[in-house]
Amino acid sequence: MRLVVLVALGALALSGCTSGGDVTDEVVGPRDGGATVDLESGSGSDPQVSDTAPEDPQRRITLAFAGDVHFEGALASLPDQPGSTVGAMSRRLRSADLAMVNLESPVTTRGTMAAKEREVAGDRYWFRSAPAALDVLDRSGVDVVSVANNHGGDYGVRGLRDTVRAARDSPVAVVGIGRDRDAAFTPYRRTIKGTDVAVLAADSSFRESSDPIWGVLPGSGPGIASARVPYVKQLTSAVRAAARVDDLVIVYLHWGDEGDACPTGDQQSLARDLSAAGADIVVGTHAHTPLGAGLLGETYVSYGLGNFLWYNGGRSSSGVLRLAVRGDEVVADEWHPAFIPPAGGPPQRLSGSAAEEAVAVWDDLRDCTRLAPGPGPAQPSGGGSGPGPGGGGDALPPYTSAIGRIGPRLQERMTGSSHDPATCPVPFADLRRLEVAYVGFDGSARTGVLVVHRDVAGEVVGIFERLYDARFRIQQMRLVDVYAGDDNASMAANNTSAYNCRTVAGTDTFSDHAYGRAIDLNPVQNPYLRGATVQPSRGGRFVDVDRSPGASTGRGVIGSDDVVTRTFARAGWSWGGDFSDPDFQHFSTE
Repeated sequence: MRLVVLVALGALALSGCTSGGDVTDEVVGPRDGGATVDLESGSGSDPQVSDTAPEDPQRRITLAFAGDVHFEGALASLPDQPGSTVGAMSRRLRSADLAMVNLESPVTTRGTMAAKEREVAGDRYWFRSAPAALDVLDRSGVDVVSVANNHGGDYGVRGLRDTVRAARDSPVAVVGIGRDRDAAFTPYRRTIKGTDVAVLAADSSFRESSDPIWGVLPGSGPGIASARVPYVKQLTSAVRAAARVDDLVIVYLHWGDEGDACPTGDQQSLARDLSAAGADIVVGTHAHTPLGAGLLGETYVSYGLGNFLWYNGGRSSSGVLRLAVRGDEVVADEWHPAFIPPAGGPPQRLSGSAAEEAVAVWDDLRDCTRLAPGPGPAQPSGGGSGPGPGGGGDALPPYTSAIGRIGPRLQERMTGSSHDPATCPVPFADLRRLEVAYVGFDGSARTGVLVVHRDVAGEVVGIFERLYDARFRIQQMRLVDVYAGDDNASMAANNTSAYNCRTVAGTDTFSDHAYGRAIDLNPVQNPYLRGATVQPSRGGRFVDVDRSPGASTGRGVIGSDDVVTRTFARAGWSWGGDFSDPDFQHFSTE
């Protein structure tokens, strides 16, 4: 059966922006569908592929994808160190049948800096790596690298020719560049467990120069494969051609906007084009931060992987995406989270609750992608299965909670998002990170995270214990930093949250949220009404819900005398539903 895997693993442009912040804001909850599959050992039970006899399990292929790699700053000497690798996360790459990363530079020690006249002078950067860098990647388990990015042409034609020459003598395949256009769009081919695999790469990021090396054209000489408009057809044609003769087609793309955790319209359009061309998997990166992943019809799409081997930890969230492929479908997807240290360097593996939180946040990044959930593996609920959707009963595990300080990596995540140390009225030392159990909309036990003032941390834990026991449903609970501190985006996602150093809408006055003394619950079911404006707009259908005492309000809706308002009132908190402009989601205290 034909299996086309289109991997749009976009390089996170090294154009001076830092990499994605560490994510430590939600503990994983249950996930529907799929059986648990161990992508390290290949053991475990796969989800059913079809009603026909299963294929030989030896034909299942494991793929590993990571983001941007380069050898600058403290990493410049890494290729000179005998036996050096990209660190502990190499294990996630080596154990896959095929592993790919993006190299943010040409492979050369020669050449002169190429023109970048379309960049602001202060934002122009040039990078290059010695051929020994490919040996580091080989020792780390990397099979293929893309150089189709906004730094692949940094040292001009000579640098590109040197890269092609270095690849000839390297066990690591280099894709996305070539001595001419046909060569740049020619796939690397390999047969794995009887499956014919083709790998292409292309750059779809902002073009920094008019020099033809940045978008190779017929007769222009050496250059980088481009997937920008109007050159998308060249890539889709190459995908169709490969799909006619190969089982598995992988395309590694450089795309998206730096710092944006949601895909752009151009990315989504390109993903649709590639899917229509026959792609089964599209994976991408370039934004210096992970983006969401899931299914676009029958095509698996991952819009971003974050930085991997990076010279600073300004945005530290990192990881390896592993996919199990069997027949003509992806049967399991796993995110193995890591973080880049503040000074930069090899990614460090996350474990325990920190890993669970990072995986949960990665999974939730899908919210703004219009993608359906991937196949799994299924996430356990952590202590027992709750009652089914709409159910009741006594199946919930005991309530759990934890109170902790705001650690260095969470501080880094919050700074510039929900907190500015220079202007916010409450310092990190007076804030606390809470983990609290809650009942999800599907009736199962989940664990979420809130940040509140230390003075109210204990009572907030008690409030949510009462709501848990009463089985009040909450759709999700994660830090507002997942949405870059954007309250509108958090509300639109129906996210329950607390601390956010922001002002009251339409004023210069700090909100109660800026003091860590306010909580918003289920904003969609409990919208904020400002005259004729409903926030979030999705809450419009809940405006006329009867919230009077004794009324049947429905799942996640707060009433004027229900368990939610009574519980908060007993703790001395006020309800925004009593405001002249009702804010049904809002509770606050002095």
